[in-house]
Amino acid sequence: MNKTLLFIGLGAIVCYTSCKTKKEEKEETGKYTVTSPLKVDTSFTKEYVSQVKSVRNIEIRAQEKGFLENIYVDEGQYVKAGQLLFRIMPKIYEADLMKAQAQAKEASIELSNTRILADKNVVSKNELAMAQAKLDEANAEVTLAKVHLSFTEIRAPFDGTIDRLPLKQGSLVDESELLTTLSDNRQVFAYFNVSEPEYLDYKAHLKDHNNTEATLLLANNQPLPYKGVVETIESEFNSETGNIAFRAKFPNPDGLLKHGETGKVQMKVPLSNALVIPQKATYEIQDKIYVFVVDKNGTVKSRNITITGEMPDLYVVNSGLTENDQIMVEGVQNVKDDSKIVPVFVAPREIVSNLRLKAE
Repeated sequence: MNKTLLFIGLGAIVCYTSCKTKKEEKEETGKYTVTSPLKVDTSFTKEYVSQVKSVRNIEIRAQEKGFLENIYVDEGQYVKAGQLLFRIMPKIYEADLMKAQAQAKEASIELSNTRILADKNVVSKNELAMAQAKLDEANAEVTLAKVHLSFTEIRAPFDGTIDRLPLKQGSLVDESELLTTLSDNRQVFAYFNVSEPEYLDYKAHLKDHNNTEATLLLANNQPLPYKGVVETIESEFNSETGNIAFRAKFPNPDGLLKHGETGKVQMKVPLSNALVIPQKATYEIQDKIYVFVVDKNGTVKSRNITITGEMPDLYVVNSGLTENDQIMVEGVQNVKDDSKIVPVFVAPREIVSNLRLKAE
């Protein structure tokens, strides 16, 4: 009885395995849509890591040595051009000015007396010229003393926002010591690096878009509500990275952006003879992107590819595929390496035309 049951069980297992194998073979040799990469002239939006800089950002430093007598602003305060920010103890410079003014007055009196004597031919014209020179020198000292005195009052050179105040009232300040930083954030620059091939494509298509619009994606992945314009490109490539720096200008009327902030510039990048494939034709393993390439016998092989850019429903292929390769579009999850399929070829333009984004 036990032997009979054993044979029945073994028969059931063999039957099940045979059915399953036939089913898998049927699935593997099923019909699947395949296509080729589409070569087109197109463009896509690419993100570049960027550094935000104020249009004007300067260090405000002491021009004279002395005690920091008064601080008239606070950190983060918005100030107007000409507004008084700091005063360094001016007593010494006030005294220097008074001394210079007294010497100038003395030289003026001496010149008047010498002129009277010169008119009476008591002294020579050279003595009169010497007296005039002394007065000129004294007046120059007065002007210099006024300049030094003016340096004790430090005013904002333009409208902007005050940064950190490293010194406190009463501190001894050395000449050229940093007092604060002033930033004009009404407009900001975003600097980002572009590769040499992208730079060449950009220049080749520049006639089509003289003012390239850009979007700034903030650190919280929210876009700045104001569009920017790519204005300038630096004159040299970085020999180590092979990149060149672009600069975009963005309006900042709300004061949201600050000097030193980071973000991502989104810019439309033109591409010539780009290879594009549907995103659904790919799969990822450990951050690498693969496709299944189908040979003339219907055998599929996985192949790693690299991506230049991404568009809705499409990838722009950098390497790993050619225009003549055939890739699976559907059923990617149903096959594995060396699987046999019946390929049903659909022209790449037809495939792309049915996607959400149509390549131009």
